[in-house]
Amino acid sequence: MTNRYIVASSGGFIATDRWGVMKPGGIMHRALELTGKTRPRVLFMMTASGDDSSYIARSYQAMSDSSVDVDHLALFTQPNRPVEEAIGQADLVWVGGGSVANLLAVWRLHGVDVALRNAWESGTVLGGVSAGSICWHVGGPTDSFGPKLEVVNNALGLIPFGNGVHYDSEAQRRPLLQSLVKDESLPVSFATDDHVAVVYENENPFEVVADTPDTKARAYRLEKIGDEVVETTLELGRI
Repeated sequence: MTNRYIVASSGGFIATDRWGVMKPGGIMHRALELTGKTRPRVLFMMTASGDDSSYIARSYQAMSDSSVDVDHLALFTQPNRPVEEAIGQADLVWVGGGSVANLLAVWRLHGVDVALRNAWESGTVLGGVSAGSICWHVGGPTDSFGPKLEVVNNALGLIPFGNGVHYDSEAQRRPLLQSLVKDESLPVSFATDDHVAVVYENENPFEVVADTPDTKARAYRLEKIGDEVVETTLELGRI
C-alpha cells in the first residue's frame, strides 16, 4: 500500500531580506522530501485567495532556486487546464491561504475535491497553509465569514480530525477551537502555531516540523476527556 502524506501547516515559506520575496522554509522542504522525487512537480492552488495573481507570482519566485517543476491550477474565472490532469500530474499539491469556505465551495463545483482524493490515494503529497491546512480535515475555526471567527465543518475529511491554524498569533483561535472540541462540534483536533506543521502519514499524525529549527512555536493536540478539553503540546520531531 502506498503511504499517503498530508502536510498541514501555518507556514511553509519564510521572508527574505528583500521586500515581498519569500523562500521555502523547513515545512516546504519536508513536503518536497516526502514526494521521494529528485525533481518533484509542484502544483500551487490559490483558490482560497481567488487565484490572486501576486500570490501565485510570489510562490513561483519562491521556488526559483529549488530543483522543482512548478505549475498552478487556477479556477477563476474558469479552470486554466483540466482539473484531473493538473492534479494527477503533480507530486506535491500546495494550497495557499484565504477563505476555506469559498475554497470548499468552488472545489466541489469543479470536482477538485474528488481529484485531490484520488491523487492522495495514489501517493501525491498534499499540503498547504491556513485554509490550505484546514481543508484536509473535518474543519476548524475560520475567518471566512467575517472578523469574528466561526466554524467550518464541511471540509474534505481526508484527515478525521479538527484543525486549528495560527494558534499563537490570532487571539480568537485557541479559545474557539477549545470550545468546539468541548461541545463536540469538532472531534480530536490538531493545531499549529505560525511556521509549524503537522505531517500525517495516511490518516495519522506522525511528525511536527517547523520552518526554522530554532523556533519556539509548536503544535498541539486537543481532546475531550470527561467534561474538559486537554491540550497537549507536541514538540518538533516524531510524535
